[in-house]
Amino acid sequence: MTPFFPELSVIAHLLIALVFIWSGFVRSGLGFGGAVLSLPFILLIDDRPLVYLPIIAVHLLVFSSLSIWGDRRKHKDSGVDTRVDWGYLKRALGIMLVPKLIGVFGLLALPNHIMTGIIFAIVVIYSISYIANRPIVSKQPWMDTALLMLGGYVSGTSLIGAPLIVAVFAAHVAQARLRNTLFALWFILVAIKMAAFIWADVDLQLIQHLWLLPCAAVGHWLGQRLHNYLAQTDARVFYRWLGAVLLLVSSAGLTSIMLA
Repeated sequence: MTPFFPELSVIAHLLIALVFIWSGFVRSGLGFGGAVLSLPFILLIDDRPLVYLPIIAVHLLVFSSLSIWGDRRKHKDSGVDTRVDWGYLKRALGIMLVPKLIGVFGLLALPNHIMTGIIFAIVVIYSISYIANRPIVSKQPWMDTALLMLGGYVSGTSLIGAPLIVAVFAAHVAQARLRNTLFALWFILVAIKMAAFIWADVDLQLIQHLWLLPCAAVGHWLGQRLHNYLAQTDARVFYRWLGAVLLLVSSAGLTSIMLA
């Protein structure tokens, strides 16, 4: 069994490898976004969400664990408290769990082109918020609940609920503990999704990790340097450029689906 997709060209494989490097880069650099900032690119190359979501899910499990372990080791003697905020994490999971499960089973039931269209549409909304420098924020308890439920549902369908969830966690978790708390949350949410994939007998594409996991590892290593850079500078310009690229890619994707 070959660790490649026989139906894709060499150029397509090279592009997918670059996207997975990018995925690891933003996940490690920002603490979120490995799926939401890479899926639009992947789906322009190969319109099969259920092929790539299990691969991204495994990467999330691996690199979220490594990030928490590495960060704790790095700050062990610095006096900086980077522990996971398990108290708030448990409260948030109580709100997100049911919508998450509904989203997971919705994903398994939806046709590829509809799921792809939903992903592109959601990313368009995120990209506009980045360009306008108007990140999603939560200021009221009812808004916390709404965003967590919606984020759980979107995470269940496509693993791209991070911007909604981060908006709530950023308001309730200390800045030093936020990144590792989010990584712990991603691990739990993805574990639920992986269990559903296994239950539904979805192909986890494990053979593809022979070449895609090293790609994500390269991105993860580079992303650690981005994280250190963003911690010392104004990240708004980075997010605006990122938003512009995502808007262009997702708009092209939506157009291709509507014209198909």
